[in-house]
Amino acid sequence: MTPAVKCLIVDDLEENRIALAALLRQDDVEILCAGSGTEALDLLLQHDVALAFLDVQMPEMDGFQLAEFMRGSERTRHVPIIFVTAGSRDQYRQFQGYEAGAVDFLYKPIEPHILKSKAEIFFQLHRQKQQIAQELRERTETLRLNEMFVAVLGHDLRNPLNAMMMSAHVLQRASQEAMVRESAGRILSSGNRMTRMIEDLLDLARARLAGGIPLQRQRVDLGALVARVVRELQSVSPGRAIQVVSEGDLAGEWDAERLAQVASNLLGNALQYGEAQRPVAVRVDGMAPDSVRLAVTNSGTIPEEMIPYVFDPFRRKSTQQGRESGLGLGLFIVRQIVEAHGGTVEVHSLKEGETTFSVSIPRRLRV
Repeated sequence: MTPAVKCLIVDDLEENRIALAALLRQDDVEILCAGSGTEALDLLLQHDVALAFLDVQMPEMDGFQLAEFMRGSERTRHVPIIFVTAGSRDQYRQFQGYEAGAVDFLYKPIEPHILKSKAEIFFQLHRQKQQIAQELRERTETLRLNEMFVAVLGHDLRNPLNAMMMSAHVLQRASQEAMVRESAGRILSSGNRMTRMIEDLLDLARARLAGGIPLQRQRVDLGALVARVVRELQSVSPGRAIQVVSEGDLAGEWDAERLAQVASNLLGNALQYGEAQRPVAVRVDGMAPDSVRLAVTNSGTIPEEMIPYVFDPFRRKSTQQGRESGLGLGLFIVRQIVEAHGGTVEVHSLKEGETTFSVSIPRRLRV
């Protein structure tokens, strides 16, 4: 249930306040009355007001001065103001009122129908604002609970998965039957894929719930790290060529395992979506004094309309064989790790059939 809409009436004459309140009163509208500008400012500090009616001519602080105070405060800057005056229709005073932040003027004697119509417009706008804010809070909480569920689920899935993989290892080593060993190998292969997916889900939860992926910095040679990742991937895909070029000083203070994850995700992505007959090119450039650059290039083009979304989570793309692999978290996690290191990651896809992912990271944490 949304709270009542609050309307502020400021007038130094009590009979005027009573008359306006009687005209504006509704079941879901709370009327706040103030006899001076100072009293009105006190009420504005306590209440979220949908609309304010200000009498122009008041002692000590007139309506224009009160409006200026309201516009000067972040809390009341956007409160609509309607000036109420018994004076003549002086264009200069109207201009002064609009300069002070008024949305309209009403002249006494006030026509009740006009007053109610004008007020109802702002009441409805405020109700819509409240409803949108409530929906946003509810959706934000739902998203937070979903992400907590993903984090707990990913953490709890690791224990039974580890037990399955340990059993598969035992079967593969102990059995002499080819069928048993082959089945155990398939279980291990699927288990490794599931492990990577679970780790991706946990990294997603860390990035969204814990304010970023944590890092453990140490002295790292990026060239040696990339070479290790390349060897691991080539053992899994022996038929694919990966060409590596390294130059310059490739040392820095980074999280070695996280950067290995970046290199593995980018290279795995290139092997998966690039043409099998063309090599994947990797360039590790340490010629700059303050940063190191890693570029991974493969054949193939990303559609132009997809470029702005390639780093979004759960982006899935069909392989050349028409299958889908993974959860679409790999590139999202790459960006999270790189940004945690204070770096940047970009993608450039040429129409000639070549796509490059470029990572640039500072050698040391910038304070």
